[in-house]
Amino acid sequence: MVRKPNPKTKPRFPTKAELRDYIVSQPRPISRRDIVRAFQIKGPDRIPMKAMLKELYREGAISYEDGSYHKAEKRSFMTVVITDIDEDGDFIAKPVKWDDKTPEPKIYIFAAIRPKGGVGQALAVGDQAVVKLRPLDNKSFEAKVVQKLFKPTQQQLVGQFIASPHGGWIEPTDRKLPARFSVQPAHVGPAETGDIVLADMPRGARMGMPLAIVREVLGRADDPKMFSVISEFEQNLPNKFSEAAIELAERAELPPLKGREDLRKIPLVTIDGEDARDFDDAVWAAPDPEHAGGWNAIVAIADVAYYVRPSSALDIAARERGNSVYFPDRAIPMLPEALSNEMCSLKPDVDRACLAVHLSIDSKGNVKKHKFVRGLMRSVARLTYTQVQEAIDGKPTQLKPEFIQDILKPLYGVYEALKKARARRGTIDLDLPEQKVVFDEEGHLEKVVPRERYDSHRLIEELMIAANVCAAVALEEKHEPCMYRVHDRPDPLKVASLGHVLHSIGYPKLKNMDLTQEGINQMLSTAKGHEDEDLVNMLVLRTMAQACYSPNNLGHYGLHLARYCHFTSPIRRYSDILVHRALISGFDMGVGGLTPINFEETGVAISATERRAMLAERSTMDRFTAAYMAKQQEGEFEGLIVGVSQYGLFVKIEPVGATGFLPVAMIPDDYYTFQDRTKELIGRRTKKSFRMGRHIKVGIKEVKPVSGRIELTYIPDNKGKKPRKFK
Repeated sequence: MVRKPNPKTKPRFPTKAELRDYIVSQPRPISRRDIVRAFQIKGPDRIPMKAMLKELYREGAISYEDGSYHKAEKRSFMTVVITDIDEDGDFIAKPVKWDDKTPEPKIYIFAAIRPKGGVGQALAVGDQAVVKLRPLDNKSFEAKVVQKLFKPTQQQLVGQFIASPHGGWIEPTDRKLPARFSVQPAHVGPAETGDIVLADMPRGARMGMPLAIVREVLGRADDPKMFSVISEFEQNLPNKFSEAAIELAERAELPPLKGREDLRKIPLVTIDGEDARDFDDAVWAAPDPEHAGGWNAIVAIADVAYYVRPSSALDIAARERGNSVYFPDRAIPMLPEALSNEMCSLKPDVDRACLAVHLSIDSKGNVKKHKFVRGLMRSVARLTYTQVQEAIDGKPTQLKPEFIQDILKPLYGVYEALKKARARRGTIDLDLPEQKVVFDEEGHLEKVVPRERYDSHRLIEELMIAANVCAAVALEEKHEPCMYRVHDRPDPLKVASLGHVLHSIGYPKLKNMDLTQEGINQMLSTAKGHEDEDLVNMLVLRTMAQACYSPNNLGHYGLHLARYCHFTSPIRRYSDILVHRALISGFDMGVGGLTPINFEETGVAISATERRAMLAERSTMDRFTAAYMAKQQEGEFEGLIVGVSQYGLFVKIEPVGATGFLPVAMIPDDYYTFQDRTKELIGRRTKKSFRMGRHIKVGIKEVKPVSGRIELTYIPDNKGKKPRKFK
């Protein structure tokens, strides 16, 4: 029976089952506000309620659409784990997460519907996968595999091994796992103290610690090259191509000119970072002689679809990866190097196949006309952002004056026009500093510094955005399917939380639960140049929804665009390959076009691989910054409080960008309580407050580079010592 709230009794927070039953029993879709009112949920209780709703949605117990919750659809997505294989070769699975008070359904992944060579073919007992369900009866479902999650057949961990007389133990690199796992003598293998190991986690414990079995030694903990290897194994990133995929890549040849536009005499250039590993976009611009203040531009993109054909070994490998993964010291490419670094890389002075868009842009930055072509091109220069910016700024450069005048200045002219359009439509202008790891000549970690950002970066970004919008428009006009890059509106509860925090650091209260792009930009503009600028940008970013891929156009909230897709990076993103194929089919441009594919399932899959790559990249950077801080352990540091919990403070150490944790027990002279609404710790006796946005002095207590953990100590302001200068 569905529990109905009684206004005369004290409200009780609902169980997950009660929440599910209430939603399912409603005759119409209901909003989160309806649920809050029904169960009289107030204040901080909304956060666990929201988490519970997310769990119910992921488990397939309810559906969510257009801001409303309702009874689960007949088909829904779920993450499952393979538990068995029956006599017919069909996989039997169960949900990874399920409400204990209700029986788990039996889920079948039938052999007959697993595509040959597809994601379902390589599944094994113990693997996890995202599936789409269809009910067979009240207790069982048929599942179609959307994306294998690359979990090993046994649960495994990565960690640092420490030997002892009785075997040893492993300290996991994943901070969510227990602090130590015991390893018995028979299961140590070749591991020695200080080794990073891959280990199984069987059931059981020894001396209070869970057990582990060493399977492989990955390297030494003191080797910075291990940081990316650790992330690779933690996220189970696929890192080997099949022989068939490698063979196809190595056989790749330049296509003939027939059926293509010859762009080889147009002085296209690539502009990338100094550490760029692939070059898949080239640009050119010139004044439009027919329209005063207008521009003609070309954005040429490597024709990856010509080489990566649907259902081929290369296509299977690219879809499995979803995207390339970039670490400070290396990359895991989406495509074999024979393509990503050679035949599809737009290197200077060599012919390359491309898919290009001609743009006609007026003085206000509006794209008046566009035309997509398939062509052959020849880049005249491989330029860097720094090199281009220095040339435009009049600094000494090896680039010839006529090159700067004829090629670079028109590109900046286009940028100035596109910048006007960007400002006019109200794109959210977040400015978050990125960190760059610098290595010495021998490849050792030297320092971590803020990555410079120039107008040359923004120039390329604006041209790519214009090309991406045109691709989405062109596909809609041709009635071809499009893999949109969608960015939904922010969650109203997150916006409310943002308002409370910003008000606590001196900003005006938000007037409503929603926040427009214009309002966000006004807030960011107010913060610009002030000490809390980075914090405000970070808080706004946390409030935003996560962008993803979908064939259903929701628009792009951050860019304030009605339609948007990814067209400009097919070497490193599978979504772009799909867009290229759709354009090739829509404009009848030859081989490599689109074949029937479930865009909805593919969107879910490549959104998951993108998140996996982001986690791997972020955790690797955390380890590099922690390793750098380990070298700087003596002294005091200036820190910015960027997070507050009941257990302590998260402090960003400037200017390195490393984030450390200051336990509340390390803050002396008072007992501090956590205020969730304003996200601050307040002393009971002194009323001293620690809140986000405040600068404090900290010291380093302990650094563990392999896990990226930095533990801090608090240094009172009255000591009068100056913050540490970084070497």
